[in-house]
Amino acid sequence: MSKAMQQPEQTRLDRTLNWIERAGNRLPEPFILFALLTLLVGVIATVMAAFNVSVLIPGEDEATPIRGAFSGEGVRFLFTGLAKNFIEFPPLQTVVTIMLGVGMAERTGMLAAVIRLAFRKAPRWLLPYALGFIGVTGSIMADSAFIIIPPLAAMVFKAAGRHPVAGLIGGFAAAGAGYSTSVLVTSLDALFAGISNSVAATLPDPGTTVTPVSNYFFNVVAAILLSLTAGFIIAKVVEPSLERNNFPRDEVLEDVGGDFTGPAKPEHNALSVELEPKERRALRVAGLTLLGLIAAIMVLVLVPGSPLRNDEGGFLPKSPLLDSVTTLVFLAFFVPGLAYGIAVGVVAKAADVPVLMGKALKDLSGFIVLAFMLGQFIALFSWTNIGAWLAVTGANFLQDIGLTGYPALLGFIILASLLNLFIISGSSLWTLMASVFVPMFLLLGFEPGFTQAAFRVGDSATQVMTPLNPYMIVLLTFVRRYQPDAGLGTVIAKMVPFVVPFWTMWAVILSVFYFADLPMGPGMDIHIDR
Repeated sequence: MSKAMQQPEQTRLDRTLNWIERAGNRLPEPFILFALLTLLVGVIATVMAAFNVSVLIPGEDEATPIRGAFSGEGVRFLFTGLAKNFIEFPPLQTVVTIMLGVGMAERTGMLAAVIRLAFRKAPRWLLPYALGFIGVTGSIMADSAFIIIPPLAAMVFKAAGRHPVAGLIGGFAAAGAGYSTSVLVTSLDALFAGISNSVAATLPDPGTTVTPVSNYFFNVVAAILLSLTAGFIIAKVVEPSLERNNFPRDEVLEDVGGDFTGPAKPEHNALSVELEPKERRALRVAGLTLLGLIAAIMVLVLVPGSPLRNDEGGFLPKSPLLDSVTTLVFLAFFVPGLAYGIAVGVVAKAADVPVLMGKALKDLSGFIVLAFMLGQFIALFSWTNIGAWLAVTGANFLQDIGLTGYPALLGFIILASLLNLFIISGSSLWTLMASVFVPMFLLLGFEPGFTQAAFRVGDSATQVMTPLNPYMIVLLTFVRRYQPDAGLGTVIAKMVPFVVPFWTMWAVILSVFYFADLPMGPGMDIHIDR
């Protein structure tokens, strides 16, 4: 029987996703695509500015005008801000910094050793659901979750004999589509609460004060059910589809060149080999080093007058500690990775350290080039005020058509999901939408904390399928390790199976809370007049 005859027949979903992938891959290369989008935003903004279009953001005394990119002011912004827009592009700072640390842990062999030790005998069936839970609750690491979880998940899946790209795709989807929820209280909870309270405080009846735990009951239920949903999709949809379509299982390793005199990158096939005694000793050294690092950081954090505390002596809603997530993640990988490398003999001299870090950074060269254009696009999109105009116009539309009660709630969630395709930052989008919808829903009898929970539903699911999400480019970089000719259509098609189920599960959970009139968190009900 021929190999072609042995291949499982593609399902209707496979054919649909393949069509999406082919259509998406007809888009220009990401760099060219965002160059064209930047030009398009500039033209649209210039036309709107010529007609004196403006937007009145609730809470502000004066209307905010749309600024034209091809005006004198716009040309000055583009010329003087080119380098700044690139260097200060937030994902660039986060990705490069963390990958320097992760690269040290990976290229010394520590990550592979940890995976082999921890997951070699783990039940294969459990991995997708464990990954779903880790991804959904990964928002405690903020945006670092998009960089850390997917490649580690790929290593775990490969170690267990599963398709590594299923781990890669599933880790990113769970981290993104479930970004607004967690079984733990995160800095995002405090940030959202601060925004909600700042808007409600301007009203005669501000409702119940929103705290970082005001959505906790809702978040716990959502995190558990979304974790199970993510695991099911990974195991039953994504991985079988990858197998049916013969998606490559092995990375396409590039020749590092003859100028590399430092230690070699560990072979990925080593994942199936038992740990050698020296690797076990090195892992113990790395573990003790990590414990020492944690103890040192805890001392620095807990000491009275710690520089990582805020002016009030605490950590919420904002503090240097919460702003140090990137630094903490970098140290958590770099320091143990260095200790492991020294113990196992991979790092033989001080000069090996920058060599390993440099080779890790080389893997990101494509992303760094893309970040140049992404930075220009995001900066121009924000500077022109088109994002604010989209949010307020959409909110006003819902008010104008007179939606109330549960239909208004669904309309609000749908609007947030659509705007999430364009405004990826959850805090920025909530700042814009809260200014309109917190007062609107207060008039309808809903607590600000409930409105905030409804926003979380629309804030996450769709961001994993929009090219405007800069971390989609990071995911594409990872996917191209397996399929070098992959394009944006490839990653978008792989994300589609997660979007509708995640959005539906989010909406069902919120609906159950709504119709059962359950508290969203400690002290936070749904209705003001309850």
